[in-house]
Amino acid sequence: MNKILQQYGLSPSAYSLEQFGSGLIHRTFAVKNGFGEEAFILQEVNHHVFTKPEDIAHNLTVLDNFRKQHHPEFFFPVPLPTLKGEAYAREGDRYYRLTSYVHKSHAVNSCTTAEEAYEAARQFGKFTAMLTGVRMDMLRYTIPGFHDLNWRWQQFQDAMATGDAGRLAKAGKEIEFLQSRYDIVEQFNAIKKDPEFKIRVTHHDTKISNVLLDENEKGICVIDLDTVMPGYFFSDLGDMFRTYLSPANEEENDLSKISVRKDFYDAIVKGYLVFMGTELTTKEKDHFHYAGEFMIYMQALRFLTDYLNMDRYYGQSYEGHNLLRAQNQIALFAAF
Repeated sequence: MNKILQQYGLSPSAYSLEQFGSGLIHRTFAVKNGFGEEAFILQEVNHHVFTKPEDIAHNLTVLDNFRKQHHPEFFFPVPLPTLKGEAYAREGDRYYRLTSYVHKSHAVNSCTTAEEAYEAARQFGKFTAMLTGVRMDMLRYTIPGFHDLNWRWQQFQDAMATGDAGRLAKAGKEIEFLQSRYDIVEQFNAIKKDPEFKIRVTHHDTKISNVLLDENEKGICVIDLDTVMPGYFFSDLGDMFRTYLSPANEEENDLSKISVRKDFYDAIVKGYLVFMGTELTTKEKDHFHYAGEFMIYMQALRFLTDYLNMDRYYGQSYEGHNLLRAQNQIALFAAF
């Protein structure tokens, strides 16, 4: 790690590293100065998930150049260049990036108030709105097919054909439910053909921890920009519905605790429309409920697919973990 710091011109003797945050994809460290204050955030990029880290750097360069030209006051933290002017520091096959620490900021791991939901939705809406005008053909897909419901459905079909026989039997009820709601996939296909639904700069990972808040719990900016790429509004809005509405998260095994908080739903919509109200078409606004159905259904598909495939992607902490996760999302779908 000292070699990494040196690539940014930082003396290892002047800084210390501490594990930071609770993210599951990247290893993240706070880089502290001699006074014990956070000065930078250092991340090792998970190149198994993001197989082309250079595509992330390319997208952020395109977006930051657009921001500087059209909305210089709009802030989002982008990685600092190395002494050689490169977007990443490298050691072997590992990629690292350094960003300045946003002082007097914090993030929360779960959405506990409607005010937090509003602030987060406002920031994600602002992010997309401020980048209106970016040419979509200039952006790359950092995870191809990430929110392609047709592909997720096909993965599910393949898992039913080749998955573990015992697990297929155990998941019969969940399989039947997901098959019965194929209309969600059909709606997605119709949307792709409809010019009323626009492709925009989309974050694709709108969990509450990806928003920085100030000391007064007001939103500052969005972070974790790896999945920023072209997409539909319902990827962002739907993921907020999926992860903010229930007081129980996707790991909850007591399904009776899963419910939808109506005031949180209203707060998300109100916050998102602050900046996106003039950007969305009338038809898009009519599909807010579909946004939640889309994301919850797709996540249920992904969890169940992984269960049938012997937990290759998400892994498991106990037997049947991904089956329970799928049941959790199906319960949320029913409550939504």
